[in-house]
Amino acid sequence: MTDRTPTTPSPLTLSSVLVANRGEIARRVFRTCRELGLATVAVHSDADADAPHVREADTAVRLPGDAPADTYLRADLLVKAALDAGADAVHPGYGFLSENAAFATAVLDAGLTWIGPPPAAIEAMASKTRAKELMAAAGVPLLAPVDPATATEADLPLLVKAASGGGGRGMRIVNELSALGGELAAARAEAAAAFGDGEVFVEPYVTGGRHIEVQILADAHGGVWTLGTRDCSLQRRHQKVIEEAPAPGLPDGLRTALHEAAARAARAIGYRGAGTVEFLVTADDRAHFLEMNTRLQVEHPVTEEIYRLDLVALQLSVAEGRPLDAAPPLPRGHAVEARLYAEDPAADWRPGTGPLHRLAVPGAVRLDSGVTDGSVITAHYDPLLAKVIAWAPTRAEAVRRLAHALERARIHGPVTNRDLLVRSLRHPAFTTADGLDTGFYGRHLAELTGHDAARTARTRLAALAAALADAHGRSRFGGFRNLPSQPQLKTYAADGETYAIRYRLVRGALHAEDFPRVRLLAHTADTVVLDVDGLRREFTVARYGDRVHVDTATGGHALTALPRFPDPADRTEPGSLLAPMPGTVVRLAAGLAEGDRVTAGTPLLWLEAMKMEHTVTAPADGTLTSLPVRVGTQVEVGALLAVVGD
Repeated sequence: MTDRTPTTPSPLTLSSVLVANRGEIARRVFRTCRELGLATVAVHSDADADAPHVREADTAVRLPGDAPADTYLRADLLVKAALDAGADAVHPGYGFLSENAAFATAVLDAGLTWIGPPPAAIEAMASKTRAKELMAAAGVPLLAPVDPATATEADLPLLVKAASGGGGRGMRIVNELSALGGELAAARAEAAAAFGDGEVFVEPYVTGGRHIEVQILADAHGGVWTLGTRDCSLQRRHQKVIEEAPAPGLPDGLRTALHEAAARAARAIGYRGAGTVEFLVTADDRAHFLEMNTRLQVEHPVTEEIYRLDLVALQLSVAEGRPLDAAPPLPRGHAVEARLYAEDPAADWRPGTGPLHRLAVPGAVRLDSGVTDGSVITAHYDPLLAKVIAWAPTRAEAVRRLAHALERARIHGPVTNRDLLVRSLRHPAFTTADGLDTGFYGRHLAELTGHDAARTARTRLAALAAALADAHGRSRFGGFRNLPSQPQLKTYAADGETYAIRYRLVRGALHAEDFPRVRLLAHTADTVVLDVDGLRREFTVARYGDRVHVDTATGGHALTALPRFPDPADRTEPGSLLAPMPGTVVRLAAGLAEGDRVTAGTPLLWLEAMKMEHTVTAPADGTLTSLPVRVGTQVEVGALLAVVGD
């Protein structure tokens, strides 16, 4: 769909672009800049000094410090970096200051080109409450707000949302009216800490709704493109996990209405550049405006794949004053994107940190990543490792291709959500598109993260392969013996289970009571081939200290090799609560003090890491005997947070 009203912009030509961001989006923008012959400038915190986006840029400028507030959120430092490096344009990426009107204004005031919408358009959409007022005036459908002072049981469930920012921060679902006051206070506190603005609002929470968005692109000549729909309904903590384009199963009339509403939204605020208008679509196919993201979206690759466009190149073209074509190209096929996070979905989405030794995704898929082999994942930033995107002529083919590539990916390092992604893509509710709504993980997470007998059997085989590879690596004779001997014992931990592997190798033959139908065909220090019930199975083994990664055609397994004799010094006091990841204590339970009685499951404190808050609760009924941390305390993995005794 196209809308065009003539204007007369001033053309210009760019030569050097600074990306005021990091990681995957910085590398993405740099890739297009190189193709267009533009010089590139990176900025980096101290934690990112050796990051891939820094190495790939023509010039890099240091932002002293590690915390985002001291680096990527410092508009003054970013503008100075652009001027010092000789850049003539700034691309904000997404996140950080990408939707900050004051930053856009500062860039323009410095005589630089802002690769984004006018500051007035950003400001108009910055507050979700103000945005809803503007959209209502423009005839865009939306959910009516609820006054928390007059809310009744009939209004439940409710959703408390931060007026500024996004990413699920400052958002709370309220199912009981008595909890509304507490959730309002918690949302205000989180929003103020995350965005510097504690304003929140309340609206009906739609169960069974789909998160549908429309990609828009507008030029300075009055042209507005609407580039189809995306379904982003699969979310955890209100943050997207799997996205696809076009959104499946939408009636033609609804699809047209969404395009028209998105175009009206763009015209209403004089939009220019790339942006996204987000809607909540109810089960009866009614659309309601959620918000407008005045930037490039994380999930933009699925739109690029079906339209065969480079949205970053179009952003740059629009910023230079060039008009869009009269109409966009026609879409073709289907694209699906999965966000690979360093996190454990089975442990309340706990993020992982540490070195990423290997990331390799096979197959005909697109990989947009901010990391490479050897990158270190820290607690300072979002746990996104990569976006894996598959395109195919049909949805079924694209989904199958993506699941196949993820299953065979080699990911050696922190725990990831890879298995969840594969299982989600193969779940009947997703493959049929009959269960696509924002409650998907609320309904299916337990089964998607559970470990059945088949998974346990595969992990046990992987542990056997790890033990055989280890034996070959430790023996210059390959671990073989000519005479019978006592069984070898290797013990591994994985997925909360312990696997004790007892075996003997006699003249190249495997003898293991727990594996009576397994024959050893070949093995080296990094490859083991087994015959399992007549089926040939190959295992690739990689070791990093006590961590062992075993990759197979049916998925990867991360094992921890356990010592034969545990160190007594590793024991901790019963009832000790240890930090599961590096982070900062951002809140303590109101009035909490040593000596208080607590009950199992009672929140004690909140730890912030990787842009997410994690609640630390009492493990059992008892007395809080120690609370060595305070608000603002920074902790490392394993640091003592509290002790609950009898």
